[in-house]
Order: sequence, then C-alpha cells, then structure tokens
Amino acid sequence: MTPLLILIPVVLIIGVLALGAFLWSLKSGQYEDLDGAAMRILEDDQDDRPRRAEKNE
Repeated sequence: MTPLLILIPVVLIIGVLALGAFLWSLKSGQYEDLDGAAMRILEDDQDDRPRRAEKNE
C-alpha cells in the first residue's frame, strides 16, 4: 500500500508536466506546418558530387 501512496502523486505530477509540455507546443506553433516537412524530404537540393580536398598552403 505504501508504494501506491508514493507512485500515484508521482504519476500525476508527470502527467501534468506532460500535459503542460503539450499545451506549450500547441501555443508555440509546433504543429502549424505538417505538410512542409513531408514535402521537404522529397526535394533534391543537395549536391551529391564528392567534394574536392582543399589545399591549405
């Protein structure tokens, strides 16, 4: 019974912190552009050619 008296408040505190983090992420606009990241992965902006070694003389 004693472990429950310790674990229940700990779980409630963790749950409130998680809810607070989720609400903060909603307020700060983390979920505004869901399609942007999905489309960004399809773009081919990178140069796949190997780089030349630069000489430092």
